[in-house]
Amino acid sequence: MKGQVSDNGITAESFDAIAQLAYRESGLQLAVEKTSMIQSRLRHRLRALNIPDFEDYSAFVCSEAGRQERRHMISALTTNVSHFFREKHHFDVLSQALKQKMLPDLRAGKKVRIWSAGASNGQEALSIAMTLLQVDPAVSDFDVRILATDIDANVIKFANEARYPERLTSGIPNHDLDRYFSKEVEGPESFYYPNKALKDLITFRELNLLSSWPMKQKMDVIFCRNVVIYFDLKTQNNLWPRFHNILKSDGYLFLGHSERIAEPEVAGFRTSGPTTYRPVSA
Repeated sequence: MKGQVSDNGITAESFDAIAQLAYRESGLQLAVEKTSMIQSRLRHRLRALNIPDFEDYSAFVCSEAGRQERRHMISALTTNVSHFFREKHHFDVLSQALKQKMLPDLRAGKKVRIWSAGASNGQEALSIAMTLLQVDPAVSDFDVRILATDIDANVIKFANEARYPERLTSGIPNHDLDRYFSKEVEGPESFYYPNKALKDLITFRELNLLSSWPMKQKMDVIFCRNVVIYFDLKTQNNLWPRFHNILKSDGYLFLGHSERIAEPEVAGFRTSGPTTYRPVSA
């Protein structure tokens, strides 16, 4: 029967092959303790490809013919959970930085660039855009852009479509929901759509953090939250200097609540509040 998958679990050899591939492709670490979860997340890929078991799937995805499938595999294995204004203290810092430095720079004709790295479904980037507009509703008249990237093409597609079920908007204060979103009722559900002022500030792009970065301009702020927690220490330590190199000397790097730079001074950073880092020169 087409799409039927064996009830047999993943073998140790197949698990190792998939884990090694996920690490090479995206830096993702798959623990043996998570085997049941990994099987559950990948079974729909086996059905979609009409592959009967994990042994055949691991052989396929590791082959040259399976290069395209690797993107689907990484998408299935990554956790895309986000909320509007998650870890609000970072947005408070951003608001102050805008008032004290970035907004005067913009008014003086300078550029401001903000990167949401690991943007998931777009809530973080939209929260950044709302923060900008709260500080100055005319901020979009200046040269300010938010780049929002994620390795998962599916969440980038969702973010570009920008159609948020009501359950995903719980972090937005009601007055901001009314101000920045339009509501449409479709059957039993309500959906919210960000307005043009928000969307025009953001560019969504697919990007693997472990690959080359196409950005030519330095960033004023980088949000990379709840992403590196899935990387091992070696991969993290390779990433910090790259962030430092693309961040302006007076910029900000925000990490997730469970993430830390083990030796910030080695990478050229200093701590500046909870999971907030700035270049040593700032």
